[in-house]
Amino acid sequence: QVQLVESGGGLVQAGGSLTLSCVASGRTFNSNPMGWFRQASAKDREFVAAISWSGSSTYYAPSVKDRFTISRDNAKNTVYLQMNSLKPEDTAVYYCAARKTIYSGLGYTPNDYNYWGQGTQVTVSS
Repeated sequence: QVQLVESGGGLVQAGGSLTLSCVASGRTFNSNPMGWFRQASAKDREFVAAISWSGSSTYYAPSVKDRFTISRDNAKNTVYLQMNSLKPEDTAVYYCAARKTIYSGLGYTPNDYNYWGQGTQVTVSS
């Protein structure tokens, strides 16, 4: 059974930092693009960042660019999201996702992804 499990969320003050992790089990995603999304209360799920299968290519939503960094360690089947300079508007449930097709391009919408984690809550207080 394929599973993506996020961790690292929590409560942090504005200006602080958190690092989210997403560990895959059941199969390897070393050849698949991965992404992070978030969903705030009463809002649609939105794209945050994506990374190619090799890690050589990344893309960020304008709202997080220069503050967040996505990375991956294929030896550990893990993707990370380093979040710095956090703002109250970053408060949301953060989801890790994987594309099904190996060696495919980056995905930017929820429909581009086939596998999802359960999410981890990030709350930024002002």
